[in-house]
Amino acid sequence: MENGKVERKDELEGILQTFARQANGLIPAFHAIQNRYGYVPKECLPEVARAFNLSQADVYGVLTFYHEFRHEPAGRHVVSACRAEACQANGSATVIERIRERLGIDFGETTPDDEVTLLPTYCFGNCACGPSIAIDGKLYGRMSAERVERMLRGMGALE
Repeated sequence: MENGKVERKDELEGILQTFARQANGLIPAFHAIQNRYGYVPKECLPEVARAFNLSQADVYGVLTFYHEFRHEPAGRHVVSACRAEACQANGSATVIERIRERLGIDFGETTPDDEVTLLPTYCFGNCACGPSIAIDGKLYGRMSAERVERMLRGMGALE
């Protein structure tokens, strides 16, 4: 992506040709687009709709239904915090509050320096080891506010 435009339309067309032939290929196509661009650019939606013979509203509805799809570029690091019941019962609110406080952002936001994006997750399947977070896709359990702060500092997100 550059200035809100897909750099190479042939890359997008290649992704869409691969997945439009598959039954139920829309979600895998969104994953492939996000893997390539770091998010699913809104300007891709008309091409996605055409490739799958769907309305743009239908495509947008699927895209926005699933929390794992980003609609804007993410920061250099992505921190995901579990908000499911088991993690809540084990103190995730304290961990999440520390992340929000130290980074100065809320869920769905990116720090002004584009270093960290904070995302909610509704269960990593790591319930016995909650509260859990993931940093750049790597899962960590038994988190505390102090531990998460050390990890944020260690990745250079804090001074």
